[in-house]
Amino acid sequence: MAATLPPSMTFITHGAGGGPEVLVPATAPLPQPKADEVLIRVQAAGVNRPDVAQREGNYPAPIGANTVIGLEVAGEVVAAGPEAGPWKVGDRVCALTNGGGYAEYCAAPAPQCLPWPKGSDAIRAASLPEVFFTVWANLFGHGRLAAGETVLVHGGTSGIGVTAIQLGKAFGATVFATAGSAEKVKACLDLGADAAIDYKTQDFVEEVKRLTDGGLVDVVLDMVGGGYFGRNLRSLRMDGRLVLIAMLGGNTVERADLLPIMLRRLTVTGSTMRPRTTAQKGAIAAELRAKVWPLLDEGRCAPPIYKVFPLAEAAAAHRLMESSQHIGKIMLKVAD
Repeated sequence: MAATLPPSMTFITHGAGGGPEVLVPATAPLPQPKADEVLIRVQAAGVNRPDVAQREGNYPAPIGANTVIGLEVAGEVVAAGPEAGPWKVGDRVCALTNGGGYAEYCAAPAPQCLPWPKGSDAIRAASLPEVFFTVWANLFGHGRLAAGETVLVHGGTSGIGVTAIQLGKAFGATVFATAGSAEKVKACLDLGADAAIDYKTQDFVEEVKRLTDGGLVDVVLDMVGGGYFGRNLRSLRMDGRLVLIAMLGGNTVERADLLPIMLRRLTVTGSTMRPRTTAQKGAIAAELRAKVWPLLDEGRCAPPIYKVFPLAEAAAAHRLMESSQHIGKIMLKVAD
């Protein structure tokens, strides 16, 4: 039996876009789930870099998607469309959404939902979808990282970074990470990285050469772009793969030596998650449930939670995200 639902809900609007101050509570009707969707009473939502980009006007929602910010939630299913099996009312799920996460209720495609791992609360469950979908699809999909290989993870203390470190180690890789302070370097090591490089005081290319006795790495997972492009190429060994997942340092390359791509048969690839179809995201979810959720059920690989804000304080959460002071995930608590 479907739950009795209120006629309206609180959500966070970003208006015409701008700085964090544009994020304010507002009221709207509940979203109506489509045939293949579930409606989730949101208990927690994750804060991610794409949320900041959307707020600024640089990452608009796809046509037809919910324009409310928020790409991951956890909570209770309160309604389900006729094609939303196997989920049913009362199930506790976390979901990669197509938008709408900063709200008391959110509709999400059923294939993009996963169960809460054993022992997880809503905050921890909501911290998983965006980073795990992204890391799995890019590091292990496009990047083809395999046991026995070596990967360099930039932004090692971001939500993506900490997840990449932990999953890389769990699946038998050697993991190096970059970070921007002594505290963050230590955090990367504490999370399991085999080595961590302070990019503000060390040249990561030279450190990679030193750590590998000149052998270099198989995969680079990069969220910086811009000026890192040439140096990333110089860090890759024969048949290496550069995987681009963001461009926080800019999306253009003014000068780079392309010869390493040819001489060492390098692959340069990358992706974004949001434009993928429900079927594509559902396939990633199925792989995660089969291969990664057992690790989470054992209490392994979950990203550390840095700070939790009430939903109404989403602006403060974005300010923290933009400061890059955090280690791990920033979360919003929506309901008990």
